[in-house]
Amino acid sequence: MKDQTVFELIHTMEKVTNRLIIQWNQSFNENLGISHVLLLSQLKNNGKSRPIDLAKSLGIAPPSVTHLTEKLMKKDLIIRVADDNDKRISYMEITEKGISILNKAQGEGYLLQKKTFEKLSEEERSQMLNVYHKLNQILD
Repeated sequence: MKDQTVFELIHTMEKVTNRLIIQWNQSFNENLGISHVLLLSQLKNNGKSRPIDLAKSLGIAPPSVTHLTEKLMKKDLIIRVADDNDKRISYMEITEKGISILNKAQGEGYLLQKKTFEKLSEEERSQMLNVYHKLNQILD
């Protein structure tokens, strides 16, 4: 495989992803980005978590988690909870309002996904999913 082809592949995948993110942001309209929604989803799925654990699971730097959680706390979408045994340790926990916003974000994502991918045949969607699964396995 030529280097140009590798870069073209990466660029094309990024271009599709960026366009999907832009369209999702326009429809969601809550002044939150994908990273905020991913953090909310992580908290909903895994329960209260330490910021360092959120950083590791999301693959982002701890200062980025701090920035994301500050905005989510200002919007009352998450709260900080102290550890019962060690007050030096704090956790982030999603609120009911956070769950509601997460559900809205996921709903908008589903509509965008449906609108975008329904133009592909069932076979094309299956092939695309298989390729992305295989790439994830290779990169792990």
